[in-house]
Amino acid sequence: MRALKSYGIALILILIVAAWLATGVLVQGGQGAGNGEVTVVSALETDGGLITTAVDRSGLGVEVHHKEGADDPGLSILARNALAGSENGLERTVRTRHYNILPMPLEVSLRGNTAAESLVRVIAQTSDIVLSVDVIDGQPVEVGDLICTLENGTRLASVEQARASYLQAEAALAQAQNDYDVNTRLRESGIASSNSAEGFAVALSAAKANVRAAAVNVSNREVELANTEVTATVAGIIQRPLAEVGDLMNVGGSCASIIQLDPMKFVGAVPQARVNLAKLGLNAEIRTINGLTADGEVSFVAVTSDPATRSFAIEIAFDNPDHQILDGISAEATVNLGFIPAHLLPQSIMTLDENGVVGVRTVENKTVVFYPITILQDTRDGIWVTGLPTEFDVIVLGQEYVKAGQSVIAVPEGTRSQ
Repeated sequence: MRALKSYGIALILILIVAAWLATGVLVQGGQGAGNGEVTVVSALETDGGLITTAVDRSGLGVEVHHKEGADDPGLSILARNALAGSENGLERTVRTRHYNILPMPLEVSLRGNTAAESLVRVIAQTSDIVLSVDVIDGQPVEVGDLICTLENGTRLASVEQARASYLQAEAALAQAQNDYDVNTRLRESGIASSNSAEGFAVALSAAKANVRAAAVNVSNREVELANTEVTATVAGIIQRPLAEVGDLMNVGGSCASIIQLDPMKFVGAVPQARVNLAKLGLNAEIRTINGLTADGEVSFVAVTSDPATRSFAIEIAFDNPDHQILDGISAEATVNLGFIPAHLLPQSIMTLDENGVVGVRTVENKTVVFYPITILQDTRDGIWVTGLPTEFDVIVLGQEYVKAGQSVIAVPEGTRSQ
């Protein structure tokens, strides 16, 4: 009897402990949200046993319930509220943002390099020994600045002689004019014969021709003297090679070279698929590899393609007044072809419909509407797309938990939820 009594007490204690254990829940990590919750008894007796059987017969067992959707820790608060409302037969709540259509710049990027407008050789127009070089390499010059000086030799004497000859021709002209006038008065008074006028007229014409010839000779001699001072014909920067003092400079010889850095041009190529978009006068932005920028416009588009690349040469002229942009630097030009109407959207609001079509979900009259979109351009500020109304309210939060035709409660972005 004592033994049976002991077994009975032990059985009662086991049932009490089992009931207590059954009320607890054990959470095992790494199983996903809610998937690791089991009762303590189940964890102790995976295949069933005495405790599990006893608890089941006693009716003291506890079920583990995992609430779908609303209590899923992986969802946002707004998504949980939306799911909870759906389970209760209420409309889901979504967050919306208003968008308007904008002008999207239609741009084409070109790669190329900067190029000077021209490289001009400073040419001597007479021959002689270089007396002085009046510039240094890299010096900026303006039109008319002295580049180098040649010895004048006998040119100064030639100018003085030509001027003396001109004075003599003028004196002879004055005498011929006086003789002609005297003959005219004598003929009018009847003292001189009428046929005597021809000789005086011929002498006067010859004297006038001599004066003109003497004036031309003076001008030529002065120009020849002036040519001993070689000056810049364009503004720019002096480049090598430079003449040296003592060199014999022939006609056509170069004292120096001048590179024009203002204005400059961008030289690139347009692919044949887009050459019909390139037009003269289009605005463009040039950005060099070292970060300098300039605004210009298309000044030349070739009508013949490069046989090797099948691309068409293009030039974009731009101002460079401070000479910061140098010749031959790699650069990129963005040509503005105009504007087209489009929407600039963040990539995060894009979604897929049941058929895998890319688009956005909007709210119209409290109803979800799906619009497929066409992506035009991906930029730092967002993605330019078409296929949407002029203005609309797009779902920015909760779009993955609703579908087209469903009634929802739209909360505009920036509105505090109640």
